Amino acid sequence: MKKKNLLSNMLLILLSVLSITTCAQNNIELSGQLRGLSGATVKIGYNKDGIFKTDSLKASNDKFIWRAESFDPQIISITIGHSGYSFFAQPGRISFTGVKDSMQTYQISGSQMQKDAVAFSDYTKSITELENSLRSGYKQAIAEEKVVLDKKLSELEQQKEGLTKQFIVAHAKSYYSIYLITRRTGGGTDYKEVKALYSLLDESAKQTAAGKKLASKLEVLKKSMLGTQMTDFVQPDTSGKPIHINSFRGKYVLVDFWASWCGPCRAENPNILKVYNAYKDKGFTVVGISLDDKVTNWKKAIRDDKMPWTQLSDLKGWKNAISTSFGIQAIPSNLLIDPSGKIVARDLRGALLENKLKQLLN
Repeated sequence: MKKKNLLSNMLLILLSVLSITTCAQNNIELSGQLRGLSGATVKIGYNKDGIFKTDSLKASNDKFIWRAESFDPQIISITIGHSGYSFFAQPGRISFTGVKDSMQTYQISGSQMQKDAVAFSDYTKSITELENSLRSGYKQAIAEEKVVLDKKLSELEQQKEGLTKQFIVAHAKSYYSIYLITRRTGGGTDYKEVKALYSLLDESAKQTAAGKKLASKLEVLKKSMLGTQMTDFVQPDTSGKPIHINSFRGKYVLVDFWASWCGPCRAENPNILKVYNAYKDKGFTVVGISLDDKVTNWKKAIRDDKMPWTQLSDLKGWKNAISTSFGIQAIPSNLLIDPSGKIVARDLRGALLENKLKQLLN
C-alpha cells in the first residue's frame, strides 16, 4: 500500500513538473548586460495579442531582466534614451550584451530566430544590394529608363523568391521561416503561392502557436483568392440602411477598403472617381468599405472627395467585420468582382485599375 502511494505521489510530482515545463515553453526571459547602463531606463516594445505594448525597466549594476508570458516569436525593440535596437526574439532565455552607446558591440544569444534572420540576410545580401542600388536612381530616371529598371527589379525579385524558397526548405523548423511566410499574407499576395511555401515547413513548425496562426491567416487569405466566389456580406450605408454586396450582381464591382485618416487612400480617390465616371454606364460600380470609427470624419471625407458611389461601414476601425474576414492588413486595398460574384483582381490602383477595366468593358 505504501509503495502504491509512493508511486502515485511520484507520478503527481512528475505531472506537475511537466505541466510547469509546458507552460514555461511559451515564456521569454531577456537578460541584458550593457557596460555603462546602470541607472538607465530600458523600454521593451513588443506585440501582445495584436496590441503593441511597452514595458519599462530600471537597470541596476549595468543589468536588467525582462520577462513575458505566452510570448509569440516576433521582432522586439529595446530603447535606451534616444537609441533604439531591434531583433528577432522567441520563447526561451535570451541574453543581450555589449556597451550601452555602441550598437556595433551588441550581441544576441539564445534566439535561434535572430540567428536565422542574420543567415537569411547574408544569403540574399548580393541581391538586396543590387535592388537598393537600382532603386536609388529610380526617381531621377526618365520614363524609358524606368521601364528598364522595373524589368531588372522584377528579375531580382524572382531570384530572391527562389532563394527564399531554398532557405525555407533548409530551415523548415525555424520560427524565422514561419515569419517569412507570414509576412506574405498581407494585401496583394496570391493564396496559392503562400500555401506552397507553407507546405515546405516541417510538421513541428506547423504545430507551434506561430504555425497555427499562419494556418489561420491562410484560411482568411483563401477567401480573397482569384476565382473565388465573393462571400455575401452586409453593412450599413451612410444612412444606416443595410446593404448586401450580392445586390450588385450583374456588374463589375470594385470593393474599395479605405478610411478618412488614410493619406494614400485619399490620394487614390480621384483615380477611382475618374474610372467610375468613365465606366459607370458600362456595367461598373464601386462599393467603399471604410475603416473609420467616427461617423462625422467618414461622411466629411466622402463629401470632400466627391465620392458618389455606395459607402458602407460598421465604424469599428481596423476591426471592421468585412476587412477582417478578408485579411486586409493595409489600406488602400481593393477587390474587383465580376458580374457573377467572382473575384477577378485585387489591389488595382491608378493605371492598373483603368487598364483592367478597359480590357473588361471596352
